[in-house]
Amino acid sequence: MRTETHLAELAPRDRSVARPRRLRAHGAIRDAIADASVDPARLALPVFALDGDGREEPIASLPGHARLGPDRLVERLAPLVDAGLRSVMVFGVPDDKHDDARTLTAEDGPAQKALHALREAFGDRLLLMADVCLCPHTTHGHCGVPVTDASTGRVRIDGDAALPLLSAGAVSLARAGADWVAPSDMMDGRVAAVRTALDDAGHRDTAILSYTAKFASAHYGPFREAAGSAPAFGDRRTYQMDPRGVRDALRSARLDETAGADMLLVKPGLPYLDVLSALHDRTDLPLAAYHVSGEYAMVHAAAERGWVDARAVYEEQLVALRRAGADLVLTYAALDILSEDI
Repeated sequence: MRTETHLAELAPRDRSVARPRRLRAHGAIRDAIADASVDPARLALPVFALDGDGREEPIASLPGHARLGPDRLVERLAPLVDAGLRSVMVFGVPDDKHDDARTLTAEDGPAQKALHALREAFGDRLLLMADVCLCPHTTHGHCGVPVTDASTGRVRIDGDAALPLLSAGAVSLARAGADWVAPSDMMDGRVAAVRTALDDAGHRDTAILSYTAKFASAHYGPFREAAGSAPAFGDRRTYQMDPRGVRDALRSARLDETAGADMLLVKPGLPYLDVLSALHDRTDLPLAAYHVSGEYAMVHAAAERGWVDARAVYEEQLVALRRAGADLVLTYAALDILSEDI
């Protein structure tokens, strides 16, 4: 017995309810009912801060981006802020590296100087976030403290030894004007340690954006050039997450939420939309996604060859991240999106 009913066989009244294209008829309709959109207020631009005014070092693998001294950073951001940019993530890039990560914890580190300059220039027009990690500041380039086992000669990354340095860095960045500090190191216990240190130092209103699900990804190459943060030996697979799993991310989210995180982040973004969506279903905290340097650079390289429209691809990618649950997207493409409005 035939049960399938074709559209042409339906009575006019029945047929009238089966035309989804009515909701796609023109742009105003599509905009009115969109589940997600690329709103500049939902984008955060990563920036790389050098020590000293007048400095600008283009980043070859991130076309259009540069490491900038405080004055140049203010100049670069001013038209973007006028165009609607509301958030930046500051990464300090020191000239000299030390194993005690002193440029992370010092009052006059490159990130601290940038934060002072940005706060003075833009006040509360910008949400200032600051990265908290050891890797750009040390000669070894790891996010924890390397320790050599005397009996085996093997080197392991000691996370507990890193916590005092990370905590001191977070306090220094908060004192310099960061609204949020973002521990990206993936050491166990870091969120609780940073929260305690901030509270004890009188920075109870400084929020923590935790890199809850930071995967050991192949997409980080351009960033490591930009920040000078590549490990001098080995890799980061003993502390960053295995790309093959999702349960580890869900567990870490529960732990970070309990420890005092105010926002959770997934990095990279596009390869882990499933993780982002799963977290969205399981937490009441706001979520961020990092559209990372490799994701950005691949599109830019294809656009240079005329293969894709970079802006259209970036907008589609950012919508995907928002649709999957990201309240905020950290992206180098904010420069491309907002530059169209300058």
